[in-house]
Amino acid sequence: MVRIEAIIRPAKLDEVKTALDEAGVHGMSVLDIRGAGKQKGYTQHYRGSEYTVNLLPKLMLIVVVPDASQELVISAIADAAHTGEIGDGKIFVTPISEAVRIRTGERGETAA
Repeated sequence: MVRIEAIIRPAKLDEVKTALDEAGVHGMSVLDIRGAGKQKGYTQHYRGSEYTVNLLPKLMLIVVVPDASQELVISAIADAAHTGEIGDGKIFVTPISEAVRIRTGERGETAA
């Protein structure tokens, strides 16, 4: 099993969820995050003062899938989140050694 974390633009969430659903992934976690990267943020004016906002709002999606589904899920996320502009996001993949469903005690891929 692998854990796939994708940092995406908030506006792309519905498209990514649809793509994951079509790829057979129905369970996911979504977190509101803020981050900085090549996008560098933006400048705002507040009460006559100028300041830079360099931590931009993003979303992090987390899914755990079998190894065999890894490339399909990565492609689905990347295609749905792509705009071609700086700030599209990143995808990280981490191996998972075990998963346990607390309610039933199931282990492994059936618990993921």
